[in-house]
Amino acid sequence: MKLRFGIFMLAVFFTGILFAEIYPAKPITFIAPAGPGGGWDTTARVVSQILKETNLVDQPIIVVNMPGGGGGVGLAHMQSKKGDPYTMIVFSPPLLLINLTGQTGYSYKNLTPLAMLIHDYGAFAVSKKSKFNSISEIMEALKKDPKSIKVGGISSFGSMDHIQFLIAAKAAGVKNLKDITYVSFQEGEHLAALLGGHIDVLSTGLAETVTAMQAGAVRVLAVTAPQRVGGILSSVPTLREEGIDAEFINWRGFFGPPDMPSYAVDYWINTFSKMIQRPEWDKIVSKYSWTKAFMNGKDFENYLDKVNENYEEILREIGLYKE
Repeated sequence: MKLRFGIFMLAVFFTGILFAEIYPAKPITFIAPAGPGGGWDTTARVVSQILKETNLVDQPIIVVNMPGGGGGVGLAHMQSKKGDPYTMIVFSPPLLLINLTGQTGYSYKNLTPLAMLIHDYGAFAVSKKSKFNSISEIMEALKKDPKSIKVGGISSFGSMDHIQFLIAAKAAGVKNLKDITYVSFQEGEHLAALLGGHIDVLSTGLAETVTAMQAGAVRVLAVTAPQRVGGILSSVPTLREEGIDAEFINWRGFFGPPDMPSYAVDYWINTFSKMIQRPEWDKIVSKYSWTKAFMNGKDFENYLDKVNENYEEILREIGLYKE
């Protein structure tokens, strides 16, 4: 019996070595858990493009859009790919938020973290006609009356645009965060709402403010980055420069399915670590005003553990955390 078991284990061992030597041996799928054009989709497509251009991957890479549930549909799909070395998904903070708010029972713990690749950041903008000249002035108004300011964003209540503003407000000393009015818009409606006076401040991603700022339609009061960003936004202060000890990082990275084989995990960590050193990657990062922020496997998972705790604290305070 022991002999048979030993032979079986040897067979498993050598089979694993064989798979590792020939991997990848067929097309790879990158899932963007949203529709075309957003951050997840852009990341999946440009990474796919660079991996092929630099010959780091010699198999076709297919990008599949899987929108729904703020990423929940894609996350659920990954559970059906348990152990599959050929399917990966792009995610960012909503991966944590949709679990903490009870929209899905799955979380980052039901995936295999492979690599964080970039940091993106948020921005707070007002109409050019606004009476507010700084984010500090907005926070002072909220301290006096948390219902006096209407905040708008693209993400849903309890998701990124909402949470990044609450993190800033909490750090600024605003009480009763749950009383702050937050209005969620479909993409394309948010700027019209700001310019039309339907909201007082827009909480959004950096990229969403650039065109309107160039046109002189809005003023960006602060960014959530740890230091100033480049380009047209280089004149915009960080929250900390405004006396608010906070930041919000829109990290973005790749995950495998649950129980992804170790040879595939090692392959992708190694491949991504090579990709981020290529000049082609530097050009993409610059084009989208991202920040290079590589973190692999276990370090990425440890980072998510800490961030998850921070998000949970905010969501508890506004009554959105689901046990």
